[in-house]
Amino acid sequence: MDFQLCLAPLKGVTDAVFRTTYAEFFDGIDWAVTPFLSTPKGGRIKPSYLKDVLPENNRLMPIIPQVISKRAENFIPLGLALLDLGYDRVNWNLGCPYPRVAKKGRGSGLLPDTAAIERFLERTSAVMPNRICIKMRLGRYRTDEIFQLMPVLNSYPIEAIVIHPRTGVQMYQGSPHLDVFERCLSLCRHPVIYNGDIVDRGGFDALRRRFPEVRSWMIGRAAVADPFLCGMLKGRIRQDSEKNEIFKAFHDALYGRYSQKLFGPSHLLDRMKGLWAYFSRSFEQGDKVRKKINKSQQVLRYEQIVENFFKNEPVWK
Repeated sequence: MDFQLCLAPLKGVTDAVFRTTYAEFFDGIDWAVTPFLSTPKGGRIKPSYLKDVLPENNRLMPIIPQVISKRAENFIPLGLALLDLGYDRVNWNLGCPYPRVAKKGRGSGLLPDTAAIERFLERTSAVMPNRICIKMRLGRYRTDEIFQLMPVLNSYPIEAIVIHPRTGVQMYQGSPHLDVFERCLSLCRHPVIYNGDIVDRGGFDALRRRFPEVRSWMIGRAAVADPFLCGMLKGRIRQDSEKNEIFKAFHDALYGRYSQKLFGPSHLLDRMKGLWAYFSRSFEQGDKVRKKINKSQQVLRYEQIVENFFKNEPVWK
């Protein structure tokens, strides 16, 4: 294939357990960006803080660790610690749209401050051997904020820029601004990775035809909802009966690993309920099983609901 697919970071979802288990059962993903690490206060980085990105926990899916920070002096020690683990690339999060993050001037909340971003890049590029790539949105409030930033971004040795063509305040609502993304491609001197609303083969093929210069594509929510999607985009087609068998085995492996990792049944149920918020979108009766799962209060009841769901041979959308 002449393109690569990257798994987007989803906080509380695409951790090392999920990534490894995904790679055991499904194909199509070439690499992943991890959910963001926040820079710790005081600059001291405990080994446990890096557990999700330890190489021994990520043998099956190549990763680029993501860091969220608004201050270079906090970013640099964490970047160097990641370099010590063997990661010569770090992704800087300038895209997180959630208000609790953005209001602190992190993620998409930093996008309106061009001067702050320039100071950050100037300092980090001067002292960090790591190559920096950026995941960003078009702006926090307006789609033209990115054009104020582009001359700054073009001035530094950025490896690639992942652009989700929405604003931060849009969250995931409305349609991506493809015309604005197209203009970004013409102005950016770095490789650009597209991210946003790739949910089926038809839509993906239309994006590839419109943006033939894009060689890497990032998929998040849709890849979690339908783990067969990325393989299908690369030509791997499976029948529903085969998909049910593989997905059930994938679910059971995830469930078993989280039951060993997480502390107590309530944490396990919360994690699985969060995953089914995505999984349910791919099945004709998905909303019904999601509601049953959300009402479950005991792991035994959860196990019964899932077992019955697959006994009835669910239909994929």
